Amino acid sequence: MDPVPALEEPLKKVLGPATAKVMAEHLGLHTVGDLLHHYPRRYEERGQLTHLADLPMDEHVTVVAQVADARLHTFASAKAPRGKGQRLEVTITDGSGRLQLVFFGAGVHKPHKELLPGTRAMFAGKVSVFNRRLQLAHPAYELLRGDGDGTDETVETWAGALIPIYPATAKLESWKIGKALQTVLPSAQEALDPLPESLRDGRRLVSLPEALLKIHRPHTKADIEDARARLKWDEAFVLQVALARRRHADAQLPAVARRPRPDGLLTAFDDRLPFTLTEGQRKVSREIFDDLATEHPMHRLLQGEVGSGKTLVALRAMLAVVDAGGQAAMLAPTEVLAQQHHRSVTEMMGELAEGGMLGGADDATKVVLLTGSMGAAARRHALLDLATGEAGIVIGTHALIEDKVQFHDLGLVVVDEQHRFGVEQRDALRGKGKQPPHLLVMTATPIPRTVAMTVFGDLETSVLDQLPAGRSPIASHVVPAADKPHFLARAWERVREEVANGHQAYVVCPRIGDEEDTAKGAKKKSPEDEAEKRPPLAVLDIADQLAKGPLSGLRVEVLHGRMQPDDKDAVMRRFAAGEADVLVATTVIEVGVNVPNATAMVIMDADRFGVSQLHQLRGRVGRGSAPGLCLLVTEMPEASAARQRLNAVASTLDGFELSRIDLEQRREGDVLGQAQSGTRSSLRMLAVIEDEEIIAEAREEAARIVAADPELTRLPALRTALDALLDEEREQYLEKG
Repeated sequence: MDPVPALEEPLKKVLGPATAKVMAEHLGLHTVGDLLHHYPRRYEERGQLTHLADLPMDEHVTVVAQVADARLHTFASAKAPRGKGQRLEVTITDGSGRLQLVFFGAGVHKPHKELLPGTRAMFAGKVSVFNRRLQLAHPAYELLRGDGDGTDETVETWAGALIPIYPATAKLESWKIGKALQTVLPSAQEALDPLPESLRDGRRLVSLPEALLKIHRPHTKADIEDARARLKWDEAFVLQVALARRRHADAQLPAVARRPRPDGLLTAFDDRLPFTLTEGQRKVSREIFDDLATEHPMHRLLQGEVGSGKTLVALRAMLAVVDAGGQAAMLAPTEVLAQQHHRSVTEMMGELAEGGMLGGADDATKVVLLTGSMGAAARRHALLDLATGEAGIVIGTHALIEDKVQFHDLGLVVVDEQHRFGVEQRDALRGKGKQPPHLLVMTATPIPRTVAMTVFGDLETSVLDQLPAGRSPIASHVVPAADKPHFLARAWERVREEVANGHQAYVVCPRIGDEEDTAKGAKKKSPEDEAEKRPPLAVLDIADQLAKGPLSGLRVEVLHGRMQPDDKDAVMRRFAAGEADVLVATTVIEVGVNVPNATAMVIMDADRFGVSQLHQLRGRVGRGSAPGLCLLVTEMPEASAARQRLNAVASTLDGFELSRIDLEQRREGDVLGQAQSGTRSSLRMLAVIEDEEIIAEAREEAARIVAADPELTRLPALRTALDALLDEEREQYLEKG
């Protein structure tokens, strides 16, 4: 049996089962290689102290600071009625700011002896606020004694001027991770280098073993720069090779070229449009039509601002394919959105959507809806229309993917809100064509160019960043309900004013609020819920309060994901027809819902939504000629990160700018869809926003290498790195097609 390579050695063999268990459970580290790639977040210099004013709230931090003073208080408590309770308050300083440390009970004795004024140490704990002052309760700490004290093992362990500070947890402090790394660092010499030698030499990059040594044990800041430059290239390059191989494989597939007839359905549709297309819509349509005319499958990402007319562009692509004798399928993530798309497509097409019906135009086709909740008879009809080719366009949910669904000649698949579908679902639909159909992926979440290259790197990208003429701007404001309750009262007055002017409004809540929901919530509380001692606001509660209180007399309806599909559709139809004034909803309205008469939106507990989600929600108003208003209601304090996030959303309508802010706040880990795959992100060093140049260059290098050697037979170390990256879950996420 071959010996296990050094970097694949399980940590429990090297560090012992107890430490290995904590590393696996809390940091997802299982092997020596995993630990070597757990890089420091930053470095502290021995003689310098951490700047305390910038500490993030509610995060686990590690700081290097000096003890300014320490006081032991004795007090009476239920456990110590005779005044024997003890609390140690230690103030640490960076020379300008201060931070309070608090120790209670039996935990005061050791720090009382060790944390004397003038002592320097590393402290780790969660930052909280008590009496309006920052504090760490019961922090772990590691003393940093004078370098001259040769007996101190800390000095031995932390040799060198720079102290690495690692991403850590309450169970495993940064310095303990550092000590574990000391043990495994010799194995770095055996790391296989995935970068081809010519690439390394051409860019003057250090070898992988050298980079690993320098990142964990730097002697100078130049060491850190060398290591980071090299490790960023590793991540960018291996990922781009994976995507380049995917593009290469797709380019080998055959597809039917779909060219629209000169005076067919597409021309008839364009002639009946009551407006002219924007220059952006025309340009993107040309890109799509060029792709459709080729004999290998289109793989294109269409991203656009909220309200930029993506659905219209996608519909024109579908009509071009129907013109060419094929069928087109549009896959939507929810029934509400599928129904909405079906309604808007049939409205836009008019008699062109009435193929085979009395009154249908000569060029007409049939547009069918297929969802899981349809009645048996309607479903049978829809399936028959697809199998015979009577229906040129089908719009549906994942029900389209079922085995029973057969197409006559599927030529184009349009996937709306790509990130909500699993790979198997997309592939199952693509497999229904006689040859692989063309693929158009749409997203309303603007994606910075670097992320598009990283996450959607196997797709060509088209961007719609122009809003159609006549769209109104949306005014956005943060409503601080806790600091200024009269602001919230004014928000409801504004809703009444909009309704009085003949318009409608949305009120969005994070939760539904029925018993089942509450029971779930009781089991899984987020840290914010614990901190605030209240669950997120709920649709059913808020709707009831508004109907009886500030919005009494208005027609208030509710919409949420647990309603029956027919009920949901009926509510949306009534709201679209102006038969309801206010719709209190969850995020089911987030994408694609189009009611031009709705001009106001109030988002309750807005701090509980992400930046791009808030931008999506806000895009539901201001869709007509009247100006839109979006009010972000929060109880979070002015200084909190959540409040700053809301201020950012209120300050700009530029989705690309917001997506950058969102990305910077969420850190790189989520970029590759950590949430989707449940594994740690492969990006540890690469910052997709800042490292645009590296990503672009890595993409070029990867394309060149894959074109010359698609199987990477001459680069075994790169092949090994690729296999490690493309573990099952990661491969699923990369397979956008």
